[in-house]
Amino acid sequence: MSTQSSDPLRTSTDRRIAAAVAVTNDFRGTLESGFWPILDVFIRLWLAQAYWVSGIVKIANWQGAIHLATYEYPVSWLNPVTAAWIGASIEILGPIFLVIGLATRFAALPMMALALVIQFAYIRLDENLFWAILFGWYVVRGAGPLSLDAVIARGIAGTALPFVRPIGAVFRALTAYGSPAMLLLLRCWIAWLLLRGGLGTVAGWPGTPAPIAQACAAMLALGFGTRIAAVVALAMTALTLATDQDQNLYLYWILVLGILALRGPGVLSVDHLALGALQRHFPGIDALPRETTAGFPHVVVVGAGFGGITAVKTLRHAPCRITLIDRRNYHLFQPLLYQVATAALPPSDIATPIRSLFRDQRNVRVRLGTVTGVDTERREVLIGETRLGYDLLVLATGARHDYFGKDQFEPFAPGLKQIDDATDIRRRLLLAFEHAETCSDDLERLGWLTFVVVGGGPTGVELAGAIAELARHGLTGEFSSFDPASARVLLIQGAPRLLPPFPESLSAVTRTSLEALGVEVMLDSFVDDIDETGVVVKGRRVACRTVFWAAGVAASPAARWLDAEADRTGRLKVDAGLAVPGLPNVFAIGDTALSMAWNGNPVPGLAPAAKQEGAYVAKVIRARLEGDRPPAPFVYHHLGNLATIGRGAAVVDFGWLRLSGGLAWWLWGLVHVAFLVDARSRLSVALEWFWSYITFNRSIRLITGEKDPPRARSGACP
Repeated sequence: MSTQSSDPLRTSTDRRIAAAVAVTNDFRGTLESGFWPILDVFIRLWLAQAYWVSGIVKIANWQGAIHLATYEYPVSWLNPVTAAWIGASIEILGPIFLVIGLATRFAALPMMALALVIQFAYIRLDENLFWAILFGWYVVRGAGPLSLDAVIARGIAGTALPFVRPIGAVFRALTAYGSPAMLLLLRCWIAWLLLRGGLGTVAGWPGTPAPIAQACAAMLALGFGTRIAAVVALAMTALTLATDQDQNLYLYWILVLGILALRGPGVLSVDHLALGALQRHFPGIDALPRETTAGFPHVVVVGAGFGGITAVKTLRHAPCRITLIDRRNYHLFQPLLYQVATAALPPSDIATPIRSLFRDQRNVRVRLGTVTGVDTERREVLIGETRLGYDLLVLATGARHDYFGKDQFEPFAPGLKQIDDATDIRRRLLLAFEHAETCSDDLERLGWLTFVVVGGGPTGVELAGAIAELARHGLTGEFSSFDPASARVLLIQGAPRLLPPFPESLSAVTRTSLEALGVEVMLDSFVDDIDETGVVVKGRRVACRTVFWAAGVAASPAARWLDAEADRTGRLKVDAGLAVPGLPNVFAIGDTALSMAWNGNPVPGLAPAAKQEGAYVAKVIRARLEGDRPPAPFVYHHLGNLATIGRGAAVVDFGWLRLSGGLAWWLWGLVHVAFLVDARSRLSVALEWFWSYITFNRSIRLITGEKDPPRARSGACP
């Protein structure tokens, strides 16, 4: 399993330095991608409001605007009235385009020119120069990712609109050649201000920061340790901003320093030369073409859930090549599947294409396929008739719903584990209301308007609450033959209380909240039978046409692939290092594994647990590849349990803190948004939730798939 001669990193020291360089680049990229869009929007808003207010004042006092254009800053080749109209138009229209990020360069150019006219023809202020410099930045660079320009750029470049291609070429040239010059100008401008005396003293600390300010100025001018110098200067500026009366000017300092801290010094800097030299001598994995990693040990990860994704990302800078296999091409955020099933979110908001997650990770290949077995003797993964060799194998194959030996229930009571399950449940749920609308028989209608959820864990509780909310709020006034609020929702739980992993007090709160929504909770109740017309519970038949299963899960067949020991649900038993006993090169994580690393108890099947296990296994693999000591045995750190009940109601158990009600609901929402894997999904889900919260509207009510569920229908309902 040793690396071959094609490995360009000869020693472990080389690998560590390469990894340090790569991690530094990663950290820089994370800072830039995470904070630059926010700063960019703030700068545009700040510049826009200053100009727009000025434009409104001029329109309100038009005679004053003409006076300014005639006497204060006249334009010799323009009539004062014309000049006033042009100036006011720039100040009114320019900010609008700047804020939405549409034609940003075209909007910033006249605003920059106006700032320079004010500076050199009217009154000299540092604020005018800050305006001009920041507008110049947008002329050269354009708006950031949170702008209409960024949204339409790729599409408009391929259109047949006139002048699109030459304008695009000019913009690319501006960015390529103008950015280094603009960053140099920003560095020198702020360095000059520092040396001129700005931040030389902070009120209350006479003279203390002067040497620091001078050092920062020198570093910024040279582009040496630019980000560090910018952060130090930012801290000094924040102190000055809190004590100085001229706060407006120091805010501009913060904006410029923020650009330097996030975007770096540019190519005309010592930093760029030094980093280039380091990368040439110690190339990181990400700097190598994929073909160069051919001689590296091969790590195969099966499953792109939370654990598999985390393991692959953690191995980003490890000296290995990785193949990630999944039978679907997307990573799914399972905790929000019930929201797709109840028409609150579209599938695209909780599913992210796997390839997009690893577009920039050079040591990863993504493969679409269904694993059917593992040959541990030959170290090969079976994908149908194909065999794929591995040096190290990570099984993160997840789980499926379990009917406890009564698989005949499945056609009538679908579970909820995949996007297809969620859209099937959504179809059955919405079709039930449609059938109820056309029923002429009241008993038949009652069957269609009765919904049974089997299982009182988090998924069952959330699904039952969401169905009740949809019926009572989301469908109001949309049916003429009946009131959707008359729908009956039953939650059947075999245990003596809901949410068994939670404290009893929160279980009681959950039941009370569900019943307030109109959900009928049946505890200590087991389903004896399910067919096309209803369910049998404790010997009593309940007429219903729509049943959903959330009662249990079973692990994937990974244990059978390895012929290894498993528990009754099929989870592979693993050792303290999450390796399968007797197979040191095979690891199991997430719902696939049975680990006793939670104070001697089984690690729960939660997303945070899978992520912790994925990160740990990656550390074990990396230590083995680099000849280091393995990490200490895995210990699961429980972060808590969360479950939402309905609109404005949830329960949260962190052990040291237990919450219920509105505050818990907000916390539940923040945690789930944060766990989504990409920024687009976070923003989209947050907006969908906000819109649904203030309007009660669930707009994703699409009936897709088969025309009707596999059920017998009476003549009363067409």
